[in-house]
Amino acid sequence: MAAKKSVRVKAKTRDSKRPNPGRARTAAKPSPIKLDAMAVFRAEAKGQTSKVQELFKTADGFDNFVSRIGLRNDNTLSAGTYTFDLITRNRIKLEAAYRGSWVVGAVVDSIAEDMTRAGLDIMSAKDDGDVRKIQNGISRLQLWQSICDGTKWGRLYGGGIGVIQIEGQDLSTPLDVTTIAKGQFRGIVVFDRWMVNPVVQNPIDSGPDMGLPSFYQIVNSPDEMSPAYRPTSIDGSTVHYTRCIRFGGIKLPYFQAITEQMWDESVLERLWDRLICFDNATMSAGSLIDRANLRTVQIENLREVLAAGAEATQGLYAQFDMMRELQVNEGLTLLDKNDVFSSTAYTFSGLSDMLLQFGQQLAGASEIPLVRLFGQSPAGLSSTGEADMRMYYDNINARQEAKLRSPWETLLKVLWYSELGKAPPEDMSFSFKPLWQMSATDKANNAKTTTETILGAYDSGVTSRKTTLTELRDASTDTGIFTNITDEEIEEADSDEPPMPDVGPDDPQAAAKPGEGAPGQETEPAEPKEPVKALDHQPRKWWKPWA
Repeated sequence: MAAKKSVRVKAKTRDSKRPNPGRARTAAKPSPIKLDAMAVFRAEAKGQTSKVQELFKTADGFDNFVSRIGLRNDNTLSAGTYTFDLITRNRIKLEAAYRGSWVVGAVVDSIAEDMTRAGLDIMSAKDDGDVRKIQNGISRLQLWQSICDGTKWGRLYGGGIGVIQIEGQDLSTPLDVTTIAKGQFRGIVVFDRWMVNPVVQNPIDSGPDMGLPSFYQIVNSPDEMSPAYRPTSIDGSTVHYTRCIRFGGIKLPYFQAITEQMWDESVLERLWDRLICFDNATMSAGSLIDRANLRTVQIENLREVLAAGAEATQGLYAQFDMMRELQVNEGLTLLDKNDVFSSTAYTFSGLSDMLLQFGQQLAGASEIPLVRLFGQSPAGLSSTGEADMRMYYDNINARQEAKLRSPWETLLKVLWYSELGKAPPEDMSFSFKPLWQMSATDKANNAKTTTETILGAYDSGVTSRKTTLTELRDASTDTGIFTNITDEEIEEADSDEPPMPDVGPDDPQAAAKPGEGAPGQETEPAEPKEPVKALDHQPRKWWKPWA
Protein backbone atom coordinates (compact mmCIF):
# COMPACT_ATOMS: atom_id res chain seq x y z
CA MET A 1 0.00 0.00 0.00
CA ALA A 2 2.83 2.36 0.75
CA ALA A 3 4.51 1.66 -2.58
CA LYS A 4 1.34 2.30 -4.47
CA LYS A 5 0.86 5.53 -2.60
CA SER A 6 4.34 6.71 -3.41
CA VAL A 7 3.86 5.91 -7.07
CA ARG A 8 0.61 7.76 -7.14
CA VAL A 9 2.20 10.80 -5.56
CA LYS A 10 5.11 10.62 -7.95
CA ALA A 11 2.80 10.46 -10.93
CA LYS A 12 0.88 13.45 -9.67
CA THR A 13 4.09 15.38 -9.36
CA ARG A 14 5.04 14.46 -12.89
CA ASP A 15 1.65 15.62 -14.20
CA SER A 16 1.94 18.96 -12.48
CA LYS A 17 5.10 19.75 -14.43
CA ARG A 18 3.37 19.12 -17.73
CA PRO A 19 2.37 22.39 -19.46
CA ASN A 20 -1.33 23.12 -19.60
CA PRO A 21 -2.42 24.25 -23.09
CA GLY A 22 -5.44 26.07 -21.75
CA ARG A 23 -3.30 27.92 -19.28
CA ALA A 24 -0.84 28.91 -21.97
CA ARG A 25 -3.59 30.34 -24.13
CA THR A 26 -4.90 32.32 -21.19
CA ALA A 27 -1.48 33.74 -20.42
CA ALA A 28 -0.95 34.72 -24.06
CA LYS A 29 -3.84 37.20 -23.97
CA PRO A 30 -2.69 40.81 -23.64
CA SER A 31 -3.32 42.22 -20.23
CA PRO A 32 -5.16 45.53 -20.01
CA ILE A 33 -2.85 48.50 -20.21
CA LYS A 34 -2.47 50.34 -16.95
CA LEU A 35 -0.99 53.81 -16.79
CA ASP A 36 2.03 53.95 -14.47
CA ALA A 37 2.62 57.57 -13.51
CA MET A 38 6.19 56.93 -12.35
CA ALA A 39 7.00 55.09 -15.58
CA VAL A 40 5.68 58.02 -17.61
CA PHE A 41 7.72 60.43 -15.49
CA ARG A 42 10.92 58.42 -15.98
CA ALA A 43 10.31 58.13 -19.72
CA GLU A 44 9.73 61.87 -20.04
CA ALA A 45 12.88 62.61 -18.03
CA LYS A 46 14.93 60.42 -20.40
CA GLY A 47 13.33 61.96 -23.49
CA GLN A 48 11.82 58.65 -24.63
CA THR A 49 8.88 60.06 -26.58
CA SER A 50 7.87 56.78 -28.19
CA LYS A 51 7.72 55.06 -24.82
CA VAL A 52 5.60 57.86 -23.38
CA GLN A 53 3.15 57.51 -26.25
CA GLU A 54 3.06 53.74 -25.71
CA LEU A 55 2.29 54.21 -22.02
CA PHE A 56 -0.49 56.66 -22.83
CA LYS A 57 -2.26 54.39 -25.33
CA THR A 58 -5.85 53.82 -24.35
CA ALA A 59 -7.43 50.41 -24.05
CA ASP A 60 -10.85 51.33 -25.44
CA GLY A 61 -12.12 52.25 -28.89
CA PHE A 62 -12.16 50.46 -32.23
CA ASP A 63 -9.11 48.43 -33.32
CA ASN A 64 -8.31 46.24 -36.30
CA PHE A 65 -4.86 44.70 -35.82
CA VAL A 66 -4.75 43.14 -39.30
CA SER A 67 -5.51 46.40 -41.13
CA ARG A 68 -3.70 48.49 -38.51
CA ILE A 69 -6.76 50.66 -37.97
CA GLY A 70 -7.22 52.38 -34.63
CA LEU A 71 -5.22 54.59 -32.34
CA ARG A 72 -3.52 51.65 -30.60
CA ASN A 73 -1.90 50.41 -33.82
CA ASP A 74 1.22 51.72 -35.49
CA ASN A 75 -0.27 53.97 -38.17
CA THR A 76 -0.27 57.65 -39.06
CA LEU A 77 -3.24 58.41 -36.83
CA SER A 78 -1.69 56.86 -33.74
CA ALA A 79 1.35 59.11 -34.18
CA GLY A 80 -0.78 62.24 -33.80
CA THR A 81 -0.78 64.00 -30.46
CA TYR A 82 -1.30 67.42 -28.88
CA THR A 83 1.48 69.55 -27.47
CA PHE A 84 1.65 72.92 -25.78
CA ASP A 85 2.23 75.79 -28.19
CA LEU A 86 2.30 78.65 -25.70
CA ILE A 87 1.80 81.53 -28.11
CA THR A 88 0.20 83.55 -25.30
CA ARG A 89 3.57 83.92 -23.58
CA ASN A 90 5.31 85.18 -26.72
CA ARG A 91 4.38 88.86 -26.69
CA ILE A 92 6.63 89.78 -29.62
CA LYS A 93 5.10 87.13 -31.88
CA LEU A 94 1.57 88.19 -30.96
CA GLU A 95 2.35 91.82 -31.73
CA ALA A 96 4.03 90.89 -35.01
CA ALA A 97 0.96 88.91 -36.05
CA TYR A 98 -1.38 91.74 -35.01
CA ARG A 99 0.60 94.32 -36.93
CA GLY A 100 1.39 92.22 -40.00
CA SER A 101 -1.74 90.13 -40.64
CA TRP A 102 -5.06 91.72 -41.47
CA VAL A 103 -6.81 88.47 -40.57
CA VAL A 104 -5.37 88.59 -37.04
CA GLY A 105 -6.40 92.23 -36.74
CA ALA A 106 -9.95 91.38 -37.82
CA VAL A 107 -10.16 88.45 -35.39
CA VAL A 108 -9.02 90.59 -32.45
CA ASP A 109 -10.83 93.82 -33.30
CA SER A 110 -14.19 92.69 -34.73
CA ILE A 111 -15.72 91.23 -31.58
CA ALA A 112 -14.30 93.99 -29.36
CA GLU A 113 -15.70 96.73 -31.61
CA ASP A 114 -19.09 95.05 -31.97
CA MET A 115 -19.40 94.63 -28.19
CA THR A 116 -18.93 98.38 -27.69
CA ARG A 117 -20.56 99.79 -30.82
CA ALA A 118 -24.25 100.27 -30.05
CA GLY A 119 -24.20 101.63 -26.49
CA LEU A 120 -26.65 101.36 -23.59
CA ASP A 121 -30.35 101.92 -23.02
CA ILE A 122 -30.68 103.36 -19.50
CA MET A 123 -34.20 103.27 -18.05
CA SER A 124 -35.70 104.85 -14.95
CA ALA A 125 -39.20 106.05 -14.06
CA LYS A 126 -37.72 109.08 -12.27
CA ASP A 127 -35.74 110.46 -15.16
CA ASP A 128 -35.86 114.28 -14.89
CA GLY A 129 -33.27 114.47 -17.68
CA ASP A 130 -30.69 112.53 -15.65
CA VAL A 131 -30.30 109.78 -18.23
CA ARG A 132 -29.37 112.28 -20.91
CA LYS A 133 -26.72 113.78 -18.64
CA ILE A 134 -25.30 110.33 -17.92
CA GLN A 135 -25.16 109.54 -21.63
CA ASN A 136 -23.34 112.82 -22.23
CA GLY A 137 -20.85 111.92 -19.49
CA ILE A 138 -20.22 108.53 -21.11
CA SER A 139 -19.43 110.25 -24.41
CA ARG A 140 -17.31 113.00 -22.86
CA LEU A 141 -15.15 110.57 -20.85
CA GLN A 142 -14.87 108.19 -23.84
CA LEU A 143 -15.77 105.20 -21.73
CA TRP A 144 -16.83 103.04 -24.67
CA GLN A 145 -13.51 103.67 -26.44
CA SER A 146 -11.58 102.70 -23.31
CA ILE A 147 -13.60 99.52 -22.84
CA CYS A 148 -13.10 98.68 -26.52
CA ASP A 149 -9.31 99.06 -26.19
CA GLY A 150 -9.28 96.94 -23.03
CA THR A 151 -11.31 94.22 -24.74
CA LYS A 152 -8.91 94.21 -27.70
CA TRP A 153 -5.79 93.84 -25.57
CA GLY A 154 -7.49 91.23 -23.42
CA ARG A 155 -8.24 89.17 -26.52
CA LEU A 156 -4.76 89.69 -27.99
CA TYR A 157 -2.61 89.15 -24.89
CA GLY A 158 -5.01 87.12 -22.77
CA GLY A 159 -5.58 89.76 -20.12
CA GLY A 160 -5.60 93.39 -19.11
CA ILE A 161 -7.25 95.83 -16.72
CA GLY A 162 -8.96 99.21 -16.91
CA VAL A 163 -8.34 101.40 -13.87
CA ILE A 164 -11.26 103.61 -12.78
CA GLN A 165 -9.72 107.03 -12.13
CA ILE A 166 -11.22 108.77 -9.09
CA GLU A 167 -9.34 111.99 -8.45
CA GLY A 168 -7.94 112.33 -4.95
CA GLN A 169 -8.58 108.75 -3.80
CA ASP A 170 -6.04 106.09 -2.86
CA LEU A 171 -5.95 103.38 -5.54
CA SER A 172 -4.96 100.67 -3.07
CA THR A 173 -8.18 101.01 -1.07
CA PRO A 174 -11.51 99.35 -1.97
CA LEU A 175 -13.84 101.47 -4.08
CA ASP A 176 -16.80 103.03 -2.25
CA VAL A 177 -19.06 104.83 -4.74
CA THR A 178 -20.82 106.80 -2.00
CA THR A 179 -17.58 108.69 -1.30
CA ILE A 180 -17.31 110.03 -4.87
CA ALA A 181 -17.89 113.78 -5.08
CA LYS A 182 -19.20 115.61 -8.11
CA GLY A 183 -16.63 115.78 -10.92
CA GLN A 184 -14.16 113.31 -9.39
CA PHE A 185 -14.50 110.61 -12.06
CA ARG A 186 -11.85 111.14 -14.76
CA GLY A 187 -12.30 108.10 -16.99
CA ILE A 188 -10.62 104.73 -17.46
CA VAL A 189 -6.92 104.02 -18.08
CA VAL A 190 -6.25 100.70 -19.87
CA PHE A 191 -3.23 98.47 -19.13
CA ASP A 192 -2.51 95.16 -20.85
CA ARG A 193 -1.17 92.15 -18.95
CA TRP A 194 2.47 93.03 -19.66
CA MET A 195 2.09 96.46 -18.04
CA VAL A 196 0.87 95.19 -14.66
CA ASN A 197 1.93 92.52 -12.18
CA PRO A 198 -0.94 90.71 -10.43
CA VAL A 199 -0.27 90.07 -6.75
CA VAL A 200 -1.11 86.36 -6.80
CA GLN A 201 0.06 85.87 -3.19
CA ASN A 202 -3.06 87.66 -1.94
CA PRO A 203 -6.06 86.21 -3.81
CA ILE A 204 -9.71 87.08 -3.34
CA ASP A 205 -11.12 84.70 -0.75
CA SER A 206 -14.84 84.83 -1.56
CA GLY A 207 -17.40 85.88 -4.13
CA PRO A 208 -17.58 85.31 -7.88
CA ASP A 209 -13.94 86.51 -8.31
CA MET A 210 -12.54 84.10 -5.72
CA GLY A 211 -9.02 83.02 -6.60
CA LEU A 212 -8.20 86.09 -8.67
CA PRO A 213 -5.61 88.62 -7.44
CA SER A 214 -6.75 91.27 -4.97
CA PHE A 215 -4.18 93.83 -6.15
CA TYR A 216 -2.40 94.78 -9.36
CA GLN A 217 0.95 96.58 -9.45
CA ILE A 218 1.38 98.94 -12.39
CA VAL A 219 4.90 98.56 -13.75
CA ASN A 220 4.64 100.48 -17.00
CA SER A 221 2.43 103.46 -17.80
CA PRO A 222 1.51 104.27 -21.43
CA ASP A 223 2.58 107.88 -20.82
CA GLU A 224 6.19 106.77 -20.39
CA MET A 225 6.53 106.44 -24.17
CA SER A 226 5.77 110.13 -24.60
CA PRO A 227 8.75 112.53 -24.94
CA ALA A 228 7.08 114.91 -22.48
CA TYR A 229 6.59 112.18 -19.87
CA ARG A 230 6.27 113.21 -16.26
CA PRO A 231 5.60 110.66 -13.52
CA THR A 232 1.99 110.73 -12.39
CA SER A 233 0.20 109.38 -9.35
CA ILE A 234 -0.71 106.17 -11.16
CA ASP A 235 2.83 105.10 -12.11
CA GLY A 236 4.12 102.29 -9.92
CA SER A 237 0.90 102.21 -7.93
CA THR A 238 -0.88 99.25 -6.42
CA VAL A 239 -4.54 99.12 -7.45
CA HIS A 240 -7.29 97.29 -5.59
CA TYR A 241 -9.34 94.94 -7.74
CA THR A 242 -12.60 96.82 -7.02
CA ARG A 243 -11.16 99.81 -8.88
CA CYS A 244 -10.36 97.70 -11.96
CA ILE A 245 -12.29 96.36 -14.91
CA ARG A 246 -10.70 93.05 -15.77
CA PHE A 247 -10.45 92.06 -19.45
CA GLY A 248 -9.56 88.59 -20.67
CA GLY A 249 -9.44 86.20 -23.58
CA ILE A 250 -10.25 82.49 -23.31
CA LYS A 251 -10.73 81.10 -19.82
CA LEU A 252 -8.15 78.51 -18.77
CA PRO A 253 -8.44 75.58 -16.36
CA TYR A 254 -7.24 76.27 -12.84
CA PHE A 255 -3.76 74.75 -13.08
CA GLN A 256 -3.11 76.35 -16.46
CA ALA A 257 -4.33 79.71 -15.14
CA ILE A 258 -1.78 79.45 -12.33
CA THR A 259 1.01 79.17 -14.90
CA GLU A 260 -0.27 82.37 -16.54
CA GLN A 261 -0.50 84.33 -13.24
CA MET A 262 -4.30 83.91 -13.33
CA TRP A 263 -4.57 85.55 -16.74
CA ASP A 264 -6.48 84.05 -19.66
CA GLU A 265 -5.34 82.60 -22.96
CA SER A 266 -4.94 84.68 -26.11
CA VAL A 267 -7.66 84.04 -28.68
CA LEU A 268 -4.93 83.53 -31.28
CA GLU A 269 -3.45 80.46 -29.59
CA ARG A 270 -6.29 78.11 -30.50
CA LEU A 271 -6.50 79.18 -34.13
CA TRP A 272 -2.75 79.57 -34.71
CA ASP A 273 -2.42 76.38 -36.78
CA ARG A 274 -5.49 77.31 -38.88
CA LEU A 275 -4.03 80.79 -39.38
CA ILE A 276 -0.72 79.35 -40.61
CA CYS A 277 -2.57 77.03 -43.01
CA PHE A 278 -4.67 79.89 -44.39
CA ASP A 279 -1.71 82.24 -44.90
CA ASN A 280 0.36 79.46 -46.44
CA ALA A 281 -2.46 78.56 -48.85
CA THR A 282 -2.98 82.16 -49.94
CA MET A 283 0.76 82.78 -50.43
CA SER A 284 1.11 79.55 -52.41
CA ALA A 285 -1.84 80.52 -54.58
CA GLY A 286 -0.26 83.91 -55.20
CA SER A 287 3.03 82.34 -56.27
CA LEU A 288 1.21 80.08 -58.74
CA ILE A 289 0.20 83.14 -60.76
CA ASP A 290 3.82 83.58 -61.87
CA ARG A 291 3.78 80.00 -63.17
CA ALA A 292 0.41 80.21 -64.87
CA ASN A 293 2.06 80.03 -68.33
CA LEU A 294 5.23 77.90 -68.50
CA ARG A 295 7.37 78.17 -71.66
CA THR A 296 9.84 75.46 -72.62
CA VAL A 297 12.65 75.61 -75.22
CA GLN A 298 14.34 72.42 -76.35
CA ILE A 299 17.89 73.25 -77.49
CA GLU A 300 19.92 70.82 -79.53
CA ASN A 301 23.26 69.83 -77.95
CA LEU A 302 22.57 71.86 -74.79
CA ARG A 303 24.93 69.75 -72.69
CA GLU A 304 27.79 70.33 -75.12
CA VAL A 305 27.10 74.08 -75.08
CA LEU A 306 27.22 74.19 -71.28
CA ALA A 307 30.33 72.01 -71.17
CA ALA A 308 32.12 74.22 -73.71
CA GLY A 309 32.71 76.93 -71.14
CA ALA A 310 31.95 80.56 -70.54
CA GLU A 311 32.05 81.75 -74.15
CA ALA A 312 29.47 79.22 -75.38
CA THR A 313 27.30 79.85 -72.32
CA GLN A 314 27.40 83.60 -72.90
CA GLY A 315 26.22 83.01 -76.45
CA LEU A 316 23.33 80.93 -75.14
CA TYR A 317 22.35 83.69 -72.71
CA ALA A 318 22.56 86.27 -75.51
CA GLN A 319 20.16 84.17 -77.59
CA PHE A 320 17.55 84.13 -74.82
CA ASP A 321 17.98 87.84 -74.11
CA MET A 322 17.25 88.52 -77.79
CA MET A 323 14.24 86.15 -77.63
CA ARG A 324 12.83 87.90 -74.54
CA GLU A 325 13.28 91.34 -76.11
CA LEU A 326 11.52 90.34 -79.32
CA GLN A 327 8.69 88.65 -77.43
CA VAL A 328 8.00 91.83 -75.50
CA ASN A 329 8.31 94.27 -78.39
CA GLU A 330 7.26 92.31 -81.47
CA GLY A 331 5.76 89.09 -80.12
CA LEU A 332 8.33 87.04 -82.04
CA THR A 333 10.20 83.96 -80.85
CA LEU A 334 13.65 83.65 -82.42
CA LEU A 335 14.99 80.05 -82.44
CA ASP A 336 17.43 77.84 -84.23
CA LYS A 337 16.01 75.57 -86.91
CA ASN A 338 16.43 72.47 -84.78
CA ASP A 339 15.22 74.04 -81.48
CA VAL A 340 11.66 73.47 -80.25
CA PHE A 341 9.51 76.01 -78.37
CA SER A 342 6.37 75.02 -76.41
CA SER A 343 4.03 76.67 -73.91
CA THR A 344 2.02 75.05 -71.08
CA ALA A 345 -0.89 76.84 -69.38
CA TYR A 346 -1.78 76.12 -65.74
CA THR A 347 -5.41 75.84 -64.69
CA PHE A 348 -6.56 77.07 -61.26
CA SER A 349 -9.61 74.82 -60.95
CA GLY A 350 -10.30 73.78 -57.38
CA LEU A 351 -7.97 76.37 -55.87
CA SER A 352 -10.79 78.74 -54.87
CA ASP A 353 -12.67 75.93 -53.13
CA MET A 354 -9.60 75.03 -51.13
CA LEU A 355 -9.05 78.64 -50.04
CA LEU A 356 -12.72 78.90 -49.09
CA GLN A 357 -12.43 75.80 -46.90
CA PHE A 358 -9.43 77.24 -45.08
CA GLY A 359 -11.34 80.50 -44.63
CA GLN A 360 -14.35 78.67 -43.21
CA GLN A 361 -12.14 76.84 -40.72
CA LEU A 362 -10.62 80.15 -39.66
CA ALA A 363 -14.06 81.71 -39.29
CA GLY A 364 -15.23 78.79 -37.18
CA ALA A 365 -12.13 78.95 -34.97
CA SER A 366 -12.60 82.69 -34.39
CA GLU A 367 -16.42 82.44 -33.94
CA ILE A 368 -16.91 85.17 -36.56
CA PRO A 369 -18.98 84.51 -39.71
CA LEU A 370 -17.39 84.86 -43.12
CA VAL A 371 -19.51 87.86 -44.03
CA ARG A 372 -18.11 89.74 -41.00
CA LEU A 373 -14.54 88.42 -40.93
CA PHE A 374 -13.72 88.59 -44.65
CA GLY A 375 -16.49 90.89 -45.89
CA GLN A 376 -17.46 88.08 -48.24
CA SER A 377 -20.99 87.76 -49.57
CA PRO A 378 -22.46 84.29 -48.92
CA ALA A 379 -22.69 81.95 -51.87
CA GLY A 380 -25.95 80.40 -53.06
CA LEU A 381 -29.14 81.61 -54.69
CA SER A 382 -31.18 81.96 -51.49
CA SER A 383 -28.34 82.68 -49.06
CA THR A 384 -28.27 86.22 -47.67
CA GLY A 385 -26.14 85.71 -44.56
CA GLU A 386 -28.95 87.05 -42.36
CA ALA A 387 -29.13 83.89 -40.25
CA ASP A 388 -25.35 83.92 -39.73
CA MET A 389 -25.34 87.55 -38.64
CA ARG A 390 -28.30 87.03 -36.30
CA MET A 391 -26.48 84.14 -34.64
CA TYR A 392 -23.31 86.24 -34.43
CA TYR A 393 -25.17 89.17 -32.87
CA ASP A 394 -26.76 86.83 -30.33
CA ASN A 395 -23.26 85.67 -29.45
CA ILE A 396 -22.14 89.29 -29.07
CA ASN A 397 -25.07 89.98 -26.74
CA ALA A 398 -24.17 86.92 -24.66
CA ARG A 399 -20.58 88.19 -24.37
CA GLN A 400 -21.84 91.62 -23.30
CA GLU A 401 -24.03 90.15 -20.58
CA ALA A 402 -21.26 87.87 -19.33
CA LYS A 403 -18.31 90.30 -19.40
CA LEU A 404 -19.64 93.88 -19.44
CA ARG A 405 -22.77 93.92 -17.30
CA SER A 406 -20.98 93.86 -13.95
CA PRO A 407 -18.46 96.59 -14.94
CA TRP A 408 -21.24 98.83 -16.26
CA GLU A 409 -23.26 98.45 -13.08
CA THR A 410 -20.29 99.90 -11.20
CA LEU A 411 -19.60 102.58 -13.82
CA LEU A 412 -23.19 103.83 -13.83
CA LYS A 413 -23.13 104.24 -10.05
CA VAL A 414 -19.83 106.13 -10.33
CA LEU A 415 -21.26 108.31 -13.11
CA TRP A 416 -24.40 109.14 -11.13
CA TYR A 417 -22.38 110.39 -8.16
CA SER A 418 -19.78 112.18 -10.30
CA GLU A 419 -22.09 113.76 -12.89
CA LEU A 420 -25.20 114.45 -10.80
CA GLY A 421 -23.89 114.42 -7.23
CA LYS A 422 -26.51 111.97 -6.01
CA ALA A 423 -27.23 108.27 -5.81
CA PRO A 424 -28.81 106.52 -8.79
CA PRO A 425 -32.55 105.79 -8.54
CA GLU A 426 -33.54 102.42 -7.14
CA ASP A 427 -35.44 101.43 -10.28
CA MET A 428 -32.54 102.27 -12.58
CA SER A 429 -31.84 99.51 -15.09
CA PHE A 430 -30.03 99.23 -18.39
CA SER A 431 -29.74 96.97 -21.40
CA PHE A 432 -27.29 96.72 -24.28
CA LYS A 433 -28.67 98.10 -27.51
CA PRO A 434 -29.16 95.35 -30.09
CA LEU A 435 -26.82 95.34 -33.05
CA TRP A 436 -29.47 93.99 -35.39
CA GLN A 437 -31.38 97.00 -36.78
CA MET A 438 -34.83 96.61 -38.30
CA SER A 439 -35.74 98.16 -41.62
CA ALA A 440 -38.19 101.08 -41.83
CA THR A 441 -41.02 98.75 -42.84
CA ASP A 442 -40.33 96.36 -39.96
CA LYS A 443 -40.20 99.27 -37.52
CA ALA A 444 -43.53 100.61 -38.76
CA ASN A 445 -45.20 97.20 -38.50
CA ASN A 446 -43.76 96.68 -35.03
CA ALA A 447 -44.96 100.09 -33.86
CA LYS A 448 -48.45 99.50 -35.28
CA THR A 449 -48.81 96.06 -33.69
CA THR A 450 -47.51 97.19 -30.29
CA THR A 451 -49.70 100.31 -30.20
CA GLU A 452 -52.84 98.41 -31.21
CA THR A 453 -52.18 95.81 -28.51
CA ILE A 454 -51.76 98.42 -25.75
CA LEU A 455 -54.76 100.49 -26.85
CA GLY A 456 -56.86 97.36 -27.23
CA ALA A 457 -56.29 96.51 -23.57
CA TYR A 458 -57.30 100.08 -22.64
CA ASP A 459 -60.47 100.00 -24.75
CA SER A 460 -61.43 96.68 -23.18
CA GLY A 461 -61.22 98.18 -19.71
CA VAL A 462 -58.29 96.02 -18.63
CA THR A 463 -55.85 98.89 -18.03
CA SER A 464 -56.23 102.49 -16.92
CA ARG A 465 -55.09 105.55 -18.81
CA LYS A 466 -52.01 105.89 -16.62
CA THR A 467 -50.94 102.32 -17.25
CA THR A 468 -51.57 102.74 -20.96
CA LEU A 469 -49.38 105.85 -21.17
CA THR A 470 -46.66 104.12 -19.18
CA GLU A 471 -46.71 101.09 -21.46
CA LEU A 472 -46.59 103.26 -24.57
CA ARG A 473 -43.56 105.16 -23.27
CA ASP A 474 -41.75 101.99 -22.18
CA ALA A 475 -42.32 100.47 -25.62
CA SER A 476 -40.91 103.58 -27.33
CA THR A 477 -37.39 102.10 -27.18
CA ASP A 478 -38.56 99.41 -29.61
CA THR A 479 -41.22 101.26 -31.60
CA GLY A 480 -39.53 104.67 -31.88
CA ILE A 481 -42.80 106.53 -31.19
CA PHE A 482 -44.43 108.03 -28.06
CA THR A 483 -41.02 109.08 -26.77
CA ASN A 484 -42.32 112.49 -25.63
CA ILE A 485 -44.79 111.21 -23.03
CA THR A 486 -43.72 112.95 -19.83
CA ASP A 487 -44.01 111.94 -16.19
CA GLU A 488 -46.42 114.83 -15.60
CA GLU A 489 -48.85 113.49 -18.17
CA ILE A 490 -48.69 110.06 -16.57
CA GLU A 491 -49.26 111.47 -13.07
CA GLU A 492 -52.20 113.59 -14.24
CA ALA A 493 -53.81 110.48 -15.68
CA ASP A 494 -53.59 108.70 -12.32
CA SER A 495 -57.20 109.43 -11.34
CA ASP A 496 -58.67 108.31 -14.65
CA GLU A 497 -60.69 105.13 -14.55
CA PRO A 498 -60.58 102.58 -17.34
CA PRO A 499 -63.42 103.01 -19.86
CA MET A 500 -66.43 100.75 -19.74
CA PRO A 501 -66.29 98.01 -22.33
CA ASP A 502 -68.52 98.30 -25.37
CA VAL A 503 -71.76 96.33 -25.20
CA GLY A 504 -71.91 93.61 -27.78
CA PRO A 505 -75.00 92.55 -29.77
CA ASP A 506 -75.25 89.30 -27.79
CA ASP A 507 -75.31 91.07 -24.42
CA PRO A 508 -78.73 91.06 -22.64
CA GLN A 509 -78.54 94.83 -22.28
CA ALA A 510 -78.19 95.20 -26.02
CA ALA A 511 -81.52 93.47 -26.63
CA ALA A 512 -83.38 95.65 -24.14
CA LYS A 513 -85.57 98.38 -25.53
CA PRO A 514 -84.88 102.04 -24.81
CA GLY A 515 -85.85 102.82 -21.27
CA GLU A 516 -85.79 99.15 -20.29
CA GLY A 517 -83.04 97.26 -18.58
CA ALA A 518 -82.00 93.70 -18.93
CA PRO A 519 -84.55 91.01 -18.06
CA GLY A 520 -85.06 90.88 -14.30
CA GLN A 521 -83.72 94.42 -13.72
CA GLU A 522 -85.73 97.52 -12.80
CA THR A 523 -84.80 100.72 -14.60
CA GLU A 524 -86.08 104.25 -14.57
CA PRO A 525 -88.32 105.23 -17.50
CA ALA A 526 -86.44 106.92 -20.28
CA GLU A 527 -87.07 110.55 -20.99
CA PRO A 528 -89.04 111.19 -24.19
CA LYS A 529 -86.92 112.31 -27.10
CA GLU A 530 -87.69 115.39 -29.11
CA PRO A 531 -89.33 114.68 -32.44
CA VAL A 532 -87.04 114.72 -35.41
CA LYS A 533 -87.67 117.57 -37.76
CA ALA A 534 -88.49 116.72 -41.33
CA LEU A 535 -85.84 117.39 -43.91
CA ASP A 536 -86.61 119.79 -46.75
CA HIS A 537 -84.16 118.15 -49.14
CA GLN A 538 -82.98 114.75 -50.11
CA PRO A 539 -80.47 113.18 -47.69
CA ARG A 540 -76.85 112.91 -48.77
CA LYS A 541 -75.24 109.63 -49.52
CA TRP A 542 -73.30 109.58 -46.26
CA TRP A 543 -76.39 110.35 -44.16
CA LYS A 544 -78.12 107.41 -42.49
CA PRO A 545 -81.78 107.72 -41.36
CA TRP A 546 -81.38 106.09 -37.91
CA ALA A 547 -80.89 109.37 -35.98
